[in-house]
Amino acid sequence: MKKSLFLMATFCSLVTFCVQAQIEPAPARNEGDGQYDRLILRGVTLIDGTGAPPIGPVDIVVEKNKIAQIQTVGYPGLPINENRRPKAGENDKVYDLEGHFLMPGFVDSHGHIGGRGQGTPAEYVFKLWLAHGITTVRDPSAGNGLEWVLDQKEKSAANEITAPRILAYTGFGQGSEKPITNAEEAIAWVNSNEAKGADGIKFFGAKPEVMEAAISQNKKIGLRSAMHHAQMDVARWNVLNSARAGLSSMEHWYGLPEALFENRTVQDFPVDYNYQNEQHRFSEAGKLWEQAAPPYSEHWNKVMNELLELDFTLDPTFNIYEANRDLMRAQRAEWHEVYTLPSLWKFYEPSRQSHGSYWFDWTTSLEIQWKKNYQLWMTFVNEYKNRGGRVTAGSDSGFIYQLYGFAYIRELELLQEAGFHPLEVIRSATMYGAELMGMEDQIGTVEVGKLADFVIVEENPLQNLKVLYGTGAIRIDENNKAIRVGGVKYTVKDGIVYDSKKLLEDVKAIVDKAKEEEGSFPIHQPGLDW
Repeated sequence: MKKSLFLMATFCSLVTFCVQAQIEPAPARNEGDGQYDRLILRGVTLIDGTGAPPIGPVDIVVEKNKIAQIQTVGYPGLPINENRRPKAGENDKVYDLEGHFLMPGFVDSHGHIGGRGQGTPAEYVFKLWLAHGITTVRDPSAGNGLEWVLDQKEKSAANEITAPRILAYTGFGQGSEKPITNAEEAIAWVNSNEAKGADGIKFFGAKPEVMEAAISQNKKIGLRSAMHHAQMDVARWNVLNSARAGLSSMEHWYGLPEALFENRTVQDFPVDYNYQNEQHRFSEAGKLWEQAAPPYSEHWNKVMNELLELDFTLDPTFNIYEANRDLMRAQRAEWHEVYTLPSLWKFYEPSRQSHGSYWFDWTTSLEIQWKKNYQLWMTFVNEYKNRGGRVTAGSDSGFIYQLYGFAYIRELELLQEAGFHPLEVIRSATMYGAELMGMEDQIGTVEVGKLADFVIVEENPLQNLKVLYGTGAIRIDENNKAIRVGGVKYTVKDGIVYDSKKLLEDVKAIVDKAKEEEGSFPIHQPGLDW
């Protein structure tokens, strides 16, 4: 099946009310244990999400879906002090997790649920997310339609389906019968969007009058917002304009180099550039950071400091562009063969009419340019974090060879590459994500009174983030044999304990069935069918 999704981000930046064809909703939940009246997780090493170092052994008591007690029960290397442990009643559920590490549930700040073009049923996407510890997702653009996303959100909140909790951010103008052209129309649409139950808005661009009115009104009524500053409008409205108007977060990095321009006002486009040509779009984007003010220069610092003063959030989604700097790595990631649906693989293949499939003639030179782009981009993001700025973890999976769940863990690795300490990485994935959603009183850290959302793994993720991948990490054992270790063991969402590896088995079964129907598994490269 060739992709039917037509340049989603491009088209939405021009006609902002576009919506993908809906995918299959998730079936009724048939996974997970609990909620329990009282659940006790014993002996874990706790990484609480605040940036604090690990502490353990700790016993954690959950009553239904809330954390009721966190009790330190001893010292590393010594027997547990049984007298300090919360007592277990006859009907309490107890998990012995001595030696395991426990973190808050991960927040994916940029998680599309797929669409007909990808051929990805919601069950497939949701289980890949949960299997990697993702318990909350912000769906930017509500690509399957706001009504569909709100239905899945409601069922997830009631734990009627196996899914992370969902926040629905409608694409600006979505559902409108005609383009929004003035402030009055923008305000009316924003108010209507709130009335329909949306959690926020994702913007791509519009003329300044419309952007100013829509963002400020959205903030005034208490909703949050995100923006992909698309090239078609960024020359007249960049990240600084958005932040001043009240935007909650910028997605990716578009609009930030433009705010950092010193000797130009528009990107140095080649004269034959065409935005509808996806290779033009992405190859030239890899040159953009070099056109901005250099790191730590006066203008660079000025822009950063203003964004910090405005309490603005960066949601970089490093992973979704990584194929630009190493196409072969992204194409041959080890999880594709087992967990990538044939229809999704076809969606990734080179195509002139498909978003994110711009490999018309991707060269070594382009990859080198993108490596330089990453260095400058990561320098800004890391320094923003160092000065107290909020940086979150978002995956934007389902495009450009990035698979749901797996790509989120790759995003954590790339934050570490940018200069984040692993504890800072976990904080971006948990506490800062919760703050961005306005949910810091409910999720994001392991504290008494908050919802019981946890990621539990047998290995130390601070020592190696790769142990969070569903495929785990490779290590050599005492017999000189290479073995797999890690993979999230349990994901706890709203007090319900999911066996993460069982969820991955379910995903594999979905993929295997699709392969049988396809007749073969089409992971290949053009011209390499030897």
